[in-house]
Amino acid sequence: MPRTMHSTLSSRELTQNYLPNCHLIEGIEYGAEDITILDDGLAFLSTGLKYPGLPSYSDDPGKIYSLNLLDSDLKIKALNIKGQFDKGSFNPHGISVYTDEKDGAIYLFVVNHPQGKSQVEIFRFVEGENALQHIKTIRHELLHNVNDIVAVGTESFYATNDHYFTNGILKVMEPLLSLSWSDVVYYSPQTVQVVAGGFSSANGINISPDKRHLYVSNILKHKIRVMEIQKNTVLSHVKEVDVGSLCDNIEVDRESGDLWLGCHPNGLKFMLSDPNDPPGSEVIRIENILSEKPRVTQVYADDGSVIIASSVATPYGGKLLIGTVYQKALICDLK
Repeated sequence: MPRTMHSTLSSRELTQNYLPNCHLIEGIEYGAEDITILDDGLAFLSTGLKYPGLPSYSDDPGKIYSLNLLDSDLKIKALNIKGQFDKGSFNPHGISVYTDEKDGAIYLFVVNHPQGKSQVEIFRFVEGENALQHIKTIRHELLHNVNDIVAVGTESFYATNDHYFTNGILKVMEPLLSLSWSDVVYYSPQTVQVVAGGFSSANGINISPDKRHLYVSNILKHKIRVMEIQKNTVLSHVKEVDVGSLCDNIEVDRESGDLWLGCHPNGLKFMLSDPNDPPGSEVIRIENILSEKPRVTQVYADDGSVIIASSVATPYGGKLLIGTVYQKALICDLK
C-alpha cells in the first residue's frame, strides 16, 4: 500500500526542535485535543476524548477546563456544566468560541461523541461562576463524523466530517483506500448543507480574522486548504498549502493572521500508538498564507519523549500552548 505509506508519512523520523522553558500543564493526563484562547488570555481545553482506535487512559467522562494564561501559577479549573445535559457521556472533541457582538456573551461550541455518535453542543460561558450553561444540542444526518468546528454565529457554524462512512469497518478502510470523500458542512437553524468536499479526512477548521477565508486541514494530503467565503453556503477554492505533516487542529492568531497547527509527524506511529515507539509531536506555523509565497516553518518537534500525539498549538502573550489527543499538554516560551 504505497499510497497509504505516503499519506501517513510512515517512514518519517523526527529531529528534536525544542522551545525554551517548556513545562507540562499540571492535571492534564488524558489529552487536550483542542484548545482555544479568548482575547483576555483565558484558554478553554477539551479533554478526555475517547476516539475509536486510539488509546484512552481514563473511563471518566470528558471535561472542559479553563486556564488563565495571565496567572503565574497556571492552574487548570474544570468548568461546571449547568442545565439539562448528560455529563456522564460527555466525550468532547473540537471546540470553538463565538462572542456575540450585541451583548458580549461568550458561546462555546463543542463537538461531542456520546456513545460514539456525533453532535454539537452549544454552551454559554458564565464567567463569574467558571461554568458552562448548556443551551442546546444539534444533531443532523450531515453531521455524522464531526471532528472540528468553527462558530460564526450564536447558532451557526462550519464543521468538518473526518470520514464519509459511519460503519466501523468501512471507516477503517477509507484511509487505506485513499478515498477523498470527507467534507465540510455549514449549519444554521435555517440551512444545513455540504459546502466543500474532496478531503482525505477533513480535520481542523478555522476562519481568518476578517471572516473572509476558511482554513481546513486536509490531513492525509498534508495540506491546508484555503477557501474564500462568498456567502455562508458558497465557498470558492483559493489554494492548498503543503505542510509536510499530518496537521490536526488550526488556531489563527487574531492580530497577525498566522496559522498555528498541531501536527502528527508520522501518521502510522499515531495510528499504532505503541508506548514503546510513541508517536511524536510537531507544531507548524504558516505566515502570510494568502500571499503568493506563504512561509511554512516548524516551531517545535519532539519524538514522543516529552509529549505524544500533538493535535493543537495556540500562542498567547509570548507563550505557546500545545495539546494532545490523549496524553498531556505543554506550555513553552516562544523564542
